[in-house]
Amino acid sequence: MTNPNTQALSEAGVSIWLDDLSRELIETGRISELIEERNVVGVTSNPSIFQAALSKGERYNDDLAALTKAGKSVDEVVHELTTSDVRSACDLFLPLYESTKGVDGRVSIEVDPRLAHDTDKTVEQAKQLYADIDRPNVLIKIPATKAGLPAITATIAEGISVNVTLIFSLERYRAVMNAYLEGLEKAHANGKDLSQIHSVASFFVSRVDTEIDKRLDAIGTDEARGLKGKAGLANARLAYQAFEEVFATSRWGSLAEAGANVQRPLWASTGVKDPAYPDTMYVDELVAADVVNTMPGKTLEATADHGDIHGDTVTGGYEQASNLLDELERLGVSYTEVVELLETEGVDKFEKAWGELIDGVTAEMEKVTA
Repeated sequence: MTNPNTQALSEAGVSIWLDDLSRELIETGRISELIEERNVVGVTSNPSIFQAALSKGERYNDDLAALTKAGKSVDEVVHELTTSDVRSACDLFLPLYESTKGVDGRVSIEVDPRLAHDTDKTVEQAKQLYADIDRPNVLIKIPATKAGLPAITATIAEGISVNVTLIFSLERYRAVMNAYLEGLEKAHANGKDLSQIHSVASFFVSRVDTEIDKRLDAIGTDEARGLKGKAGLANARLAYQAFEEVFATSRWGSLAEAGANVQRPLWASTGVKDPAYPDTMYVDELVAADVVNTMPGKTLEATADHGDIHGDTVTGGYEQASNLLDELERLGVSYTEVVELLETEGVDKFEKAWGELIDGVTAEMEKVTA
């Protein structure tokens, strides 16, 4: 039976993707259950998720041992294990991919975060991941760093579908949409079928509140404390306004006539970090047509249990959202400073998780050869 709350989200135009992937989720049938019971139509992964998956459970042991005995390097072993999981998940979601004409049924895998500031190597690895996974419904995740923008354009131009990740600022989001349109224009010039190219832009939500709330607490006035927990939603709503503007231009219209698909906003980092806030806040308050909400399992279950889905909660709030960001600036909270810090921290966190993943797999490989 489908859950009424998740069904209501789907009917409002929100695609629910699970922000988790592991061999256990695949092999126990849990993902299949979530497709049937929670309206889940896609999956996202990142270095932190893979690190968590490989550090617990024994489902990787046989493959890890076989690859180690075959003389594979640690980077090769990590690549084999992660791409194998993504391939299996892609197969699970293939019927949804086909029934939605490629919009959903998607599984994301990230390029090595150590390449976040290297355009050429990012493009090279994006093409390699796409070829190695060899599934039409894979999305290659590329971070929205300055070096990532031309990599997004180049990857889209190759006809490869992309999930752009680590977007925090409105300015960078507009640059991401531009990079997508440039990629489509190049793909069209190269004779690619634009209808087969899809993209989402992952706009991070809760981390914005975490950083801004910290600064509001430091200011310490009643006025400052009264603005806590509001910036993440305001930022996301203004991102949706930008999405509406860009995909109503004549430039987009020409691409749409050639068969192109819009690049949907994806709400990422939707698990609530502060227990003082409702645990479904970043779901209930970000309902709009043509968006994806990628939820950790805990947030998904909270939404199914007590989510308050009541139609569009985004498009009527643009003026209020803009005023809120102005109030923050007036109090001395610099939006530019916050979003730049969050991007730097975001790349650093994924690099650290990747390093822990490499270290963990190396330890396991050493046990096999001991």
